[in-house]
Amino acid sequence: MSHPTIAKVVDRARAAIDPGEGIAAVSDPGFGGIDVFIGKVRDLNQGRPVLGISYDLFEPLVLNEVQRLAAEVQAAYGPKLKLYVAHAKGRLAVGEVAVVVAAGSPHRDEAFRACRQLIEAVKHQCPIWKQEHYQDGDSEWTEGCSLCHADDTPVHDHDHAHHP
Repeated sequence: MSHPTIAKVVDRARAAIDPGEGIAAVSDPGFGGIDVFIGKVRDLNQGRPVLGISYDLFEPLVLNEVQRLAAEVQAAYGPKLKLYVAHAKGRLAVGEVAVVVAAGSPHRDEAFRACRQLIEAVKHQCPIWKQEHYQDGDSEWTEGCSLCHADDTPVHDHDHAHHP
């Protein structure tokens, strides 16, 4: 039996993302593994001090894409897997939670791998735009590809451009 993925967009003007909700959503008495990724706003990006970020998105489109991506993960790791994704919309300050992805399964290996695959897919493929606000008063729209930069050096191949 396949479990439906819980996917939600949280408008930061109204509420905060609660990681505990994600853990509860993927919990099951038969599960020995729960993995949770919590993405927070950091204070520095590529050497620039950050005050906060803003996320812009069209909620129905994002939720449809999350469901599609979760179905791919579910197909890869089995029908017992439970998945949860919550992504922020609006303005966030440094230290606030921007995204939570959780995966629960009978075994830890599937939970780890499913959670990693889903967060990477969300960051690469969901139509979510991130604007960073810097301490110098400037702001810039940036890409959310977590595997693209390790010490500002691209570490994998894909079809989107990198900014200096």
